Amino acid sequence: MVSCGSAMIPLLSAATVSGWELAKIEGRDYVSVESMKRFYNFTKLTRSGSSVVLENAKVEMKLKVGGNECLMNGVKFVFSNSVATIGDKPYVSRMDLAKLIDPVLRPNFIKNAGDFRTVILDPGHGGKDSGATNSIGNEATYNLKVAGKTKSLLEAQGFKVVMTRDTNVYLSLQERVNLANAINESAVYVSIHFNSGGRAARGIETFTLSPPGVSHYGRGIIEADNRARVGNEHDSANIALATSVHGSLLRRLQKHTFDRGIKRARFSVLSGVKHPAILLEGGFMTHPYEARLIENETYQLAIANGIVDAIAKYRFGVGAKPSVKPPN
Repeated sequence: MVSCGSAMIPLLSAATVSGWELAKIEGRDYVSVESMKRFYNFTKLTRSGSSVVLENAKVEMKLKVGGNECLMNGVKFVFSNSVATIGDKPYVSRMDLAKLIDPVLRPNFIKNAGDFRTVILDPGHGGKDSGATNSIGNEATYNLKVAGKTKSLLEAQGFKVVMTRDTNVYLSLQERVNLANAINESAVYVSIHFNSGGRAARGIETFTLSPPGVSHYGRGIIEADNRARVGNEHDSANIALATSVHGSLLRRLQKHTFDRGIKRARFSVLSGVKHPAILLEGGFMTHPYEARLIENETYQLAIANGIVDAIAKYRFGVGAKPSVKPPN
């Protein structure tokens, strides 16, 4: 059984249970978009060709039949499964509903997620591992600079901040996980990186741990993907934190970036960390324009401010009684 709000949806080939229209499509469990409209109080559902749009006063959700991208209030999410149809009715996989849509639309229903005062910042790479490089600088240095700025801003708001590294030292992935898991109080974990690709690749992307049954981004599913990891305890909190950070960065960076989406992956630091965790890629070292931006202190500070805004908003959104007020 998977919880979709207050209704528990069992595995069925085709049925309506507690108002949810269920179907089996290519061996996967799906729910109709029409039943999503009813449950989440969308006031409007429109379809034009392959485009499907759900709307209410607070949220606009755009889907595309046959596609696996979803836009919610302009923020891109990459679904685990494509949007499908039965006749004229569009359907979304139950996995994407339970593990992505529901926690994003109802973060205050996530249990035990908001009671934290500690943020773990993980500047990726370091020491002998410089990460991505270009003619201007290296990723390890930029990761540390952004993390340092983020730390100062968070501390000014009353958060306790733990850095996995605060100098140019090498840490293995397991050492990063061990440092994070040594923090026994409630916390969130943000791993800070910059990307590498062809000269045309650009933009920001944010990763959360793939739920059991969902592959690492960019490859097909393998048997090991069906096994739950430590980080899967916080699947709902992970996606809510990613949504807050990714959306905040898009607002801060605006025309200076491109939205590559919120994606699922099985990176070691996401799999092993026991706290809600995300991995942020803040731009491409290999893109000529973004390389200059990443070197720019104003851009670094915009990323840091975006992370800080997002953590405060996330803490408020998941139902904590905030002593730190979310930004207006």
